[in-house]
Amino acid sequence: MSISAAQVKELRDLTGAGMMDCKAALNETNGNMEEAVDWLRKKGISKADKKAGRTAAEGLIGVDSGVREAAVVEVNSETDFVARNAAFQEIVANVAKVALAYGKTEAVAAAKYPGSDKSVTDVIKDAVGTIGENLGFRRSAKLTVPHGAVATYVHNAVADGLGKLGVLVAIETTGNEHAANAFARQVAMHVAATSPMALTTEELDPAAIEREKAIFSDQARQSGKPEAIIEKMVEGRLRKFYEEVVLLKQAFVLNPDVTVEKALKDAEKEIGAPAKITAYLRFALGEGIEKEETDFAAEVAAAVKK
Repeated sequence: MSISAAQVKELRDLTGAGMMDCKAALNETNGNMEEAVDWLRKKGISKADKKAGRTAAEGLIGVDSGVREAAVVEVNSETDFVARNAAFQEIVANVAKVALAYGKTEAVAAAKYPGSDKSVTDVIKDAVGTIGENLGFRRSAKLTVPHGAVATYVHNAVADGLGKLGVLVAIETTGNEHAANAFARQVAMHVAATSPMALTTEELDPAAIEREKAIFSDQARQSGKPEAIIEKMVEGRLRKFYEEVVLLKQAFVLNPDVTVEKALKDAEKEIGAPAKITAYLRFALGEGIEKEETDFAAEVAAAVKK
């Protein structure tokens, strides 16, 4: 019989299984939804729905790079143990390859997984059943330059291009690309260590600036000094704030005597031409995800009662 897309979607919503598996189940059961659910359960494919409610805040950051381009992705698991699983690591590395071609999260999720007719989303859902934990592709991004280099850095790498923290740094220049990449990698290491809020002062969130200005103003007024002095005090503290959070104004980690901006100027001698840092990306595993706080003793007690 003919199986409709609506039937496949309904079964996917019920079981969390992949699209092709749902279609196969409906074909095997002549479109009977209840029997199709049972068919998937017997095959062990519908485990995903049981895992989907669990918080996946562990996992890996993956990076991949090409000629003047690089991509970074985050794929989550429930535990760090799974992040050390070779099969999971292969998935993250392949998702990073897809991200190098497609860039944005939505496009990567819908794109075909390497060596498969299934999408990235469906392959990860299928892996839930075999790996035994909730997994999820969370995000991806890509940087490209017309001339120059995009360098990558992975902190505490567990495998090539895989770790808990990934950084991309793009430098535009018509000079030596190898030298540009070497310096960009140093800046990527700096970004990993300092987590700047923005590349330039102009790119800072105006709300963040206003918030700091209000705090500095209140602090300065407590000194009892005249408004003209307070204004200068606030300006001074804002300059210090910019030096702490703006990448180009930060003291360079590899040489704290100079700023990143000055280090770039010095690197132009090696690069052989003017160079400009145009963008950076920093993905830290699990940032922004609310992790569930579990009471282990209560969990054991509940298991004993069952």
